Amino acid sequence: MLLQLYLARYFDVRLIKEKKRGRLKGTLYSSHNQEAILVGSLFGLKSTDWISPIHRDMPAFFLKDARKGWRNPDRIGMTIQEVCAQVWGKAGSPGRARDNWSHIGSKKNRIIHSTSMLAGTIPAAAGVVLADRLNGGDALCVTYNGEGSTAQGVFHEAINFASVHKLPVITIIENNEWAYGTPNELGYSLDDFARRADGYGIPGLIADGQNVLDVYDKVMQCVEHARAGNGPSIVECKSFRAYGHGDHDDDRAAKYRPTEEVEAGRSRDPIAIMKRIMVERGALSPEDATKFMAENKGAAETDNSDFPPEVVAYLTEGVEFAVASPVPPAEEGGMWVFAE
Repeated sequence: MLLQLYLARYFDVRLIKEKKRGRLKGTLYSSHNQEAILVGSLFGLKSTDWISPIHRDMPAFFLKDARKGWRNPDRIGMTIQEVCAQVWGKAGSPGRARDNWSHIGSKKNRIIHSTSMLAGTIPAAAGVVLADRLNGGDALCVTYNGEGSTAQGVFHEAINFASVHKLPVITIIENNEWAYGTPNELGYSLDDFARRADGYGIPGLIADGQNVLDVYDKVMQCVEHARAGNGPSIVECKSFRAYGHGDHDDDRAAKYRPTEEVEAGRSRDPIAIMKRIMVERGALSPEDATKFMAENKGAAETDNSDFPPEVVAYLTEGVEFAVASPVPPAEEGGMWVFAE
């Protein structure tokens, strides 16, 4: 889990640095400071379970089934080469250079295509697991949604449908306190978004989104609930968005969010919290905990020495593959758009 936290963080840091170097174009949507949500929620799933990520969850595409080993060809998840090729808009990407970010998916890898439609992950997930049930399967689906998306009508329609039909859909609410530029107090009248579950008679759990073990525990409670045939649930993971909505919003975010709020939100770094827990439990020595100090640093303050060598090597393989890959031929322009 700690290595996966490092990997998700380094993915974020490396892409920011590559863009600063002029080797990458397009918008980046940072998952910095929210890595525990992805690692904790994915870690206990079966290979055959589905996931439905959103724009802030790009590491989920290569972290799915990573417990089997990042380079294991038998794991059911995307390779780092595929994900980086997507970011660079190259031919080796699942989207064949359509978009440069997270609008990708894979039926083979059981990843529902990401969508920009807020809460649009949930009805898609409900349909996928309903079809799976009708075909005799036993898969569940974990969806990811920002807290702002819970105000959308489709959020409530989909949760209601999943509740009525007892579909195994686990909805993760990534509460990072800001819906683009709107603070929570202007979008919701209660303190806990998990209370959205009460109106549908389903479990609504709250996890410390900075503690990967707490996320894992809460999600696994919901996994057991779903596998027992009891239907959907919601897990609110309380976190904080380290940067702007996207890197196009970073300068503006520095104006609409007070500096002290940002510093407080980023002070509980998921990597630091995991290290502390491991030291307390005797799983990591105090000396080893001082190695690879990526925690509590922004992208500009880190370098490769702040990350385990295997993490740097793995992501470098993906980056170099993407940079060296060709763009698709122009003749592919109509692919998936027109049919004769």
